[in-house]
Amino acid sequence: MKMRAARMYGYRQPLRLEEIDVPDPGPEEVLVRVGGAGMCRTDFQLVDGYFDTGLAMDFPITPGHEVAGWVDGIGSAVPASAGLSEGDQVVVFGSWGDGACRQCHEGNEQLCAHGVWAGFGRHGGYQEYLPVHYRYLIAMPGHGDLSPDTLAPLTDAGLTPYRGLKKLQTAGHLGPGRTVAVSGVGGLGSYATQYAKLLGGGAQVVALARSADKLQIAKDNGADHAINVRDKDTEAVRAELEALTGRPELDAVIDCAGSEDAVRLAFSLLASEGAVASVGLIGNRVDIPLFPMVAREYTYFGSFWGNYNDLTEVLALARAGQIKHTVTRVRFDDVNETLDAIARGDILGRAVIVYD
Repeated sequence: MKMRAARMYGYRQPLRLEEIDVPDPGPEEVLVRVGGAGMCRTDFQLVDGYFDTGLAMDFPITPGHEVAGWVDGIGSAVPASAGLSEGDQVVVFGSWGDGACRQCHEGNEQLCAHGVWAGFGRHGGYQEYLPVHYRYLIAMPGHGDLSPDTLAPLTDAGLTPYRGLKKLQTAGHLGPGRTVAVSGVGGLGSYATQYAKLLGGGAQVVALARSADKLQIAKDNGADHAINVRDKDTEAVRAELEALTGRPELDAVIDCAGSEDAVRLAFSLLASEGAVASVGLIGNRVDIPLFPMVAREYTYFGSFWGNYNDLTEVLALARAGQIKHTVTRVRFDDVNETLDAIARGDILGRAVIVYD
């Protein structure tokens, strides 16, 4: 049997839209029929060569690390205790560790030094069928918003800022009388705004972005205030922040952009003992003044993706109807054009490939 696949044969080349054989699942694998594949800016960066010095690529590869769909086949050694049957709707946890290192034993397989990720090898969601080890599947009911096109983005765009905000929460940077900002309202930021309200413990939530349309999404998703930072220096943003909240500083920032300018702005707005959690990866480096970092006791968290348990918590929120989705559905034939639009920042929310 054949399937459609958008495959990468080299850096800075359009993906090739092909028909290839459907892969056979291994004994402990499940064959997933992909119903929704989120298109992340990381996918564009993969094609553009962002990871060419950090990840070994054996071309051709199929991108797509945000995946949800249905069980189409079950390997002979998948145990009954996995609770999976053909036709079940499932969500794919896309970070697959070696299972032997300290990080894996602690549950953080996304930090495994020898792990692999869906969409960074032979198989990803930009193809119609995907073999996945049964341990990395989560069964989900299929009703209302709980469909593959809305569930797939939760595996990264909805997962990554959740983990970052949990770090801010655990470290005591959220709560009553505090102000938390969401910097960048793209695929990640549209979810981060919601989590800032859900986990913020009464903190005011301010969205920072460079687009009126994206700021409106943040407002629709619960932000108390929105500031367009385009062409504004720090003092102008401070003045607007004070007019809106009564304070010119922030106690915490979840940075979903990851550009050098965004990180610098975040630190320039921090109150003493403030914290920034970085989850975005647009840029390549961070350049912030050292003295304020030390003298005002700032904290800087790196936060990468999320672990399996984090994802189960996000999906529980989705089942409870506490997550809104901003999804742009994409035809398979339009994959390359959509990657270009993602690179330009033209997509609102998350683009998701759906297979007709």
